[in-house]
Amino acid sequence: MDSKNKEVHQDKAMGFSDATQFWNERFDKEEFIFGKEPNEYLVEKSQQYLKPKDKVLCIADGEGRNGVWLAKQGMQVVGFDASDIALNKARQFAKENQVEVEYTFSDTDSYDWPKNTYDAVIGIFIQFADPAMRARIFEQTYKSLKTGGIFILQGYTPKQLEYKTGGPSLIEHLYTEELIRDLCKEFQIVELVSYEKALSEGPRHTGMSALLGLVAKK
Repeated sequence: MDSKNKEVHQDKAMGFSDATQFWNERFDKEEFIFGKEPNEYLVEKSQQYLKPKDKVLCIADGEGRNGVWLAKQGMQVVGFDASDIALNKARQFAKENQVEVEYTFSDTDSYDWPKNTYDAVIGIFIQFADPAMRARIFEQTYKSLKTGGIFILQGYTPKQLEYKTGGPSLIEHLYTEELIRDLCKEFQIVELVSYEKALSEGPRHTGMSALLGLVAKK
């Protein structure tokens, strides 16, 4: 399997400790495997819909490129990840950028999702989630947002299997607009777009990519 395309190849019953081992093996290198710059879609939509002092949750924030950028915009950022190695890199990255991000070592199922707490929840390439886990993430995200809160999501569509420039090799982990609409029945969809664009987000996400972007409001 192409190394760039096996970013996600987990057994559906994988537990927290297995996920930790899986991701630690990938993050255990000096380089930032997804780069140090924030996701372009997140930057664009944050500038449209978020503001300084917003309380923001970053799901599976990895090495911290997105959480640290949001904190640099003056937001109160919390995040979690199942890789303690990634979180160590993220904490150091935050320190280097002179910001604070409150990180928790957790996966999406063990994270203690507080109710009606966040102004925004961010999910950037969280496609480790199989369909059942994905549904739980959307449900927990909705509960954790304040009324009027924003959910920003970026992911790959099935056409990404042709490009092989990053993302999961399992089609059930990829996004279609129909699938996302079905998961967003409680949300108000503000934007839902599919498009193709060249990414340059570290060695794991580089080249022409088939993408989906979502902005939804509680």
